[in-house]
Amino acid sequence: MIYTELLEKQIIGKLKIDNPWWTYEVMPKYYTDMTPRLYLDIFLPLIQATDLRRALILMGPRRVGKTVMMFHSMQKLIESGVPAQNIIYISVETPIYNKVDLEQLYLLACQTLNKNPREEQMYVFYDEVQYLKDWEVSLKSLVDTYLNVKFIASGSAAAELKKRSDESGAGRFTDFHLPPLTFYEYIHLKDYTHIMQPDTMEWHGSELMCYKTINIDKLNELFLDYINYGGYPEVVFSERIRENPGQFIRHDIIDKVLLRDLPSLYGINDVQELNSLFTMIAYHSGNQFSYEVLSKGSGVRKDTLRKYINYLEAAFLIKVVRRTDDNAKQYQRETQFKIYLTNPSLRCALFQPINEKDEEIGDMVETAVFAQWIPRQGTDIHYANWKQGKKEGEVDIVGLNIAKQKPSWAVEVKWSDRYYDSPVELASLRHFMETNKMEQAIVTSISKSGPVKYGDLTYQFIPVACYAYIVGYNTLLQMKESLGL
Repeated sequence: MIYTELLEKQIIGKLKIDNPWWTYEVMPKYYTDMTPRLYLDIFLPLIQATDLRRALILMGPRRVGKTVMMFHSMQKLIESGVPAQNIIYISVETPIYNKVDLEQLYLLACQTLNKNPREEQMYVFYDEVQYLKDWEVSLKSLVDTYLNVKFIASGSAAAELKKRSDESGAGRFTDFHLPPLTFYEYIHLKDYTHIMQPDTMEWHGSELMCYKTINIDKLNELFLDYINYGGYPEVVFSERIRENPGQFIRHDIIDKVLLRDLPSLYGINDVQELNSLFTMIAYHSGNQFSYEVLSKGSGVRKDTLRKYINYLEAAFLIKVVRRTDDNAKQYQRETQFKIYLTNPSLRCALFQPINEKDEEIGDMVETAVFAQWIPRQGTDIHYANWKQGKKEGEVDIVGLNIAKQKPSWAVEVKWSDRYYDSPVELASLRHFMETNKMEQAIVTSISKSGPVKYGDLTYQFIPVACYAYIVGYNTLLQMKESLGL
């Protein structure tokens, strides 16, 4: 684009406003006052790996803290000795940047700073990059051209970002997924880690590291808060937002994705259809669906339905979970499947908060548990559901060994203590374990913990809030280990 001198002055003026550290050498207090997400410890080393000639693509849903994590990263760079004027932040969705490509923005920033764009080690952060047409082509060119610059880009529209980074950025982009808050992170941000203690449990003859709580009542209270409000850092930090968190989540996250992001990226004309489908899914999160049921309930045609589900999943609003039978074999025809919200607070924002005795509590507890597993890489999560004559059953979570076509582990998610005293009621889980020659499985509870023998089987009971905390902790740990941190 050929831009006028006036536009150039406006862009430079905006760059100066958005980069106050060029003058004051510190980040805005608004960001530095926020407790960093735990994922920062993983994200920052990838930025600092300047010898790796790859742009870093920060993906995630709206309002999970991508911009904040960028600012925390920039602050860490300054603290580590990087000159403040070697750090450039550009919010791509700024209106005056419209149709100005990424390279022009970078060069104007260097011009403003009186920097040679090819000489010094620079760090350039592009926020909400998906709103720029052909961003992936521009970014790949920048990586190839400016060998001294570390480029970091963020975006909320995962499908578009992932597709384009895969197609056009091969060998030049590293993807980093930032999920909604896990329960482990939520406890950390709420400053209640003191009620959790390391523990061990016996698992297949070994001592497995886990956590227990010294105050189950408080932990369950926090878990219910997490279900209703806990997926987004701003809800935790902002007193104003905490007064009406549902409105914040509904207007700033759901509506913007459904009414703005997805229609603009995919050319969706009937936003009401999309909204109707998402509302139906949100209300029944954790239920088993079929395309027929979804089509009838939402009024969306089946062929359109499949596309909408893909869009919603790619935007990190939902997660489709596939089923197996009682032999842990995947069905040839995918006629039924479960859909979970990626964070349970999305449902509460659309309808109303739930309490521990509501009819929907079981589904939302299950949704919250699945939310801890969704960010996990390399784990094949299914559920088991079968019907044989008059016999039918279901197991909530099954970890499959795809190579062996057999389950590695199974979890039955319960919001009740009665199964601890009456394991005979776990008939579906028992059938699944016996069929697949599994000696142990996990059953969650409200407060009961410890192993319960039932014949040759062992049910390892864990309070569901503790289990959610453990899965969130292990998800973060796995990500660190995969990167050698």
